[in-house]
Order: sequence, then structure tokens, then C-alpha cells
Amino acid sequence: MINKIVKFIRNISKIMIFRFLFVILIFVYSLKPVFSELDFKSEINEINANVVFLRHSIAPGFGDPKNFKIDDCSTQRNLSKTGILQARSIGKFFIENNIEFSEILSSQWCRCKDTINEMNIGNWKTFPGLNSFFQNFSKKQIVLPLLYDKLKNVKNDELILLVTHQVVISEITNVSPPSGGIVIYNTKNKKAKLIRNITN
Repeated sequence: MINKIVKFIRNISKIMIFRFLFVILIFVYSLKPVFSELDFKSEINEINANVVFLRHSIAPGFGDPKNFKIDDCSTQRNLSKTGILQARSIGKFFIENNIEFSEILSSQWCRCKDTINEMNIGNWKTFPGLNSFFQNFSKKQIVLPLLYDKLKNVKNDELILLVTHQVVISEITNVSPPSGGIVIYNTKNKKAKLIRNITN
């Protein structure tokens, strides 16, 4: 009987220890610093980036339907509710941290236009040089020359935002960001860096 009581107490003690450690872990995680203006600008300055590539926020699925039409969002893969909230959160970060862009361009795909719309950070326009060529709805041999020409003319003291697709970003930077992910890029020395999720 005594052995059973001792065993029971030991089990209770283990449970209490695990719970205590769990609370400590949550507390430590809550102390994780929020990505700030200084962090972002420090990353920019590290490679003297003049371009910020932003992959459109979360849009569930893979590719686009076969009946894709560039001017019809119902034929495209679109942002989920989570994706909309993600875009708003990214926009909020830029606004609250006074991150401004000399120019904002977006792919003509609806999920990219909706991303920048939901971010609500200022005037923007579409640019065919940011369109996805993943399924050949836009041709790679047309898209990339437009984009390369654009990048060639970005000045060192500028900071432009380009909202586009994974396939485009990885082609230019050799970095594959997640949905809503950011890759900063220096057009002169071709250095690129993936930025951790600024909405964390």
C-alpha cells in the first residue's frame, strides 16, 4: 500500500514538473522580441538592398485552374481569410514602423493585387514583369526581360516593393520565400536575403 502511495506521489510530482516547464516555455517564448523598424532597416542596410520582393500572402492550392483568365479572379487561386489577415498584418507593420517605398508594383494576378490592396500602404500599379510563368499563362521569355530591365534602373538610394510569385522571386534571387515572405535584394551586387516573418 505504501509503495502505491509513493508511486502515486512520484507521478503527481512528474506531472507538476512538466506543467511548470510548459509554463516556463510559454513565458520565454512571449519574451521573443517583435520584429521592429530597426530590425528591418538593419537587414536592408546589411546588403544595401533597394528592392523588397514580397510573395503574395496565403492562397491555398497549387497553381491556377486550367480556365485561368488574368482579368477574372474567379478563375484564379485567391487569398484565403488567413491570407487576407496576413496581408493586413504586413501592411500594418510597414505603416507602424514608417517603412516607405518609392514605388510599389504588383503582378497582374488577383492574389497579388489583393495582397497589396489589403496591405493598404499607398498607391501601386500592376507590372507584367512580375507575372507568374509557372504554368505559362504568362511567358517567361516575356516576363523576365521586363523585370530585368526594371531592376537595372532602380537607383541605389531607392527602396521599391514588388509583390509577386515564388517562381519569379526565386528566379531573380535564388531564394524561395513562403507565402507572405519577404526577400530583400541589391540590384547591383545581386545579394539577396530572406527576412523572417515580420508578422510574428
